[in-house]
Amino acid sequence: MAAIAAFSVCSPLPLSPRPGRPPIPPRRPTAPANTLEAERGVEFETGDSFFRRESAVGRDLGVLSAALHRRSLPPAGGLRVLDAMCGCGVRSLRYLAQAGAAFVWANDASEGCRPLILSNLSGHPRFSPQGDRSWVVTHLDANRVLAENYLRKEFFDLVDVDSFGSDSSFMRLAISTIRKGGLLYVTSTDGYSSGGHRPHCSLASYGAYVRPMPFSNEVGLRMLIGGALREAAALGYRISPLFSFYSYHGPVFRVMLQVDRGQLHEKSRYGFISYCHGCGNSQTFSWEELGQISCACRKGEISKSVVVSGPLWTGPLHDVTYVTDMLQLATEWGWVCTNANEVDLEKLLNQMIGEGDPRLPPGYIKLDEIASRGKMNSPPLSTLINTLQKEGYVASRSHIAPNAIKTNCPIAECIQFARRIRCSTSNRR
Repeated sequence: MAAIAAFSVCSPLPLSPRPGRPPIPPRRPTAPANTLEAERGVEFETGDSFFRRESAVGRDLGVLSAALHRRSLPPAGGLRVLDAMCGCGVRSLRYLAQAGAAFVWANDASEGCRPLILSNLSGHPRFSPQGDRSWVVTHLDANRVLAENYLRKEFFDLVDVDSFGSDSSFMRLAISTIRKGGLLYVTSTDGYSSGGHRPHCSLASYGAYVRPMPFSNEVGLRMLIGGALREAAALGYRISPLFSFYSYHGPVFRVMLQVDRGQLHEKSRYGFISYCHGCGNSQTFSWEELGQISCACRKGEISKSVVVSGPLWTGPLHDVTYVTDMLQLATEWGWVCTNANEVDLEKLLNQMIGEGDPRLPPGYIKLDEIASRGKMNSPPLSTLINTLQKEGYVASRSHIAPNAIKTNCPIAECIQFARRIRCSTSNRR
């Protein structure tokens, strides 16, 4: 692969998970003095590195997913993880201590973080009882680490790239470094692009021209999945989202993808999403339907009120079976009974299970929009969801927007049901 070869260097990386020498007792280096942090019982230091306590939930989800994947692997070899932008090393440490990884490659471009990362990881044995290296630390550009591991045929079961902004330059190399059926955990923190305010930036980074839509944070997740799908297809791979997580701080968009061999299916969920500012209706369109995009409220006529974003992932954001397994594992570990930074993990995973229904279209409807278009006070969220479900529609809460619903009921009918609920409440008074 020419793109990968361009990143290669003359000398191979000096570190190897199997050095062929007896274990050396780890020596704990001196890290910068700072406050000790803890996540799910794992202690670590943050020093001067960039660190967000609010991202603990994303790390919880990554650890749960890694642990589930480890269970599916043959005993020999174990789980191999590459943390390409590890920061202070907390994710690497948690993959070792909680997910049971056999080997973690912790890389961060900043060499100034080395004492801190070594200090955090040194609590975990550097070598296994068999003499195999359990973890290594490097300070190279993420693309170089990915490319050189690919050229050395050192593949991983999970590649975690916690990048900043809309940096997607690593995507193709990361996919190439993953074992068949392995996992890719990717990140975007570009809320401007997902909000449709920098469409040329989203086009350059993810191959999607994104316009402003009221469910822009969900569009951000679909933009990220779509970008990965495009890069995977170019390499002869296919990807499937296992879960998609949005957090308002940042904002942060994180998606766990399963990577496997296979061509992009002609009926894949990779298309376009429209939104009509006139009536509030949203639709999906395939590539074949590009010349037929319109809204029913305009009776097929071209209208400036209809905006289109894409191509994006238009399928489910979560694999229901997989997230259910994550919830079961979190229950076994006692994680569902506690809140991480004011986020109830059990509630979050249950909302993801509801959102993952394949009958649900992209987007969500905010109660504020129902109230505004219906010129009324909106009913309670749970009451509206129950009503829609009784009427035969699929409806659930959205983990992305607390005052919104995901449903296959058109917004015009949602307004009618909301008005009926309000009238019924008024009559009872």
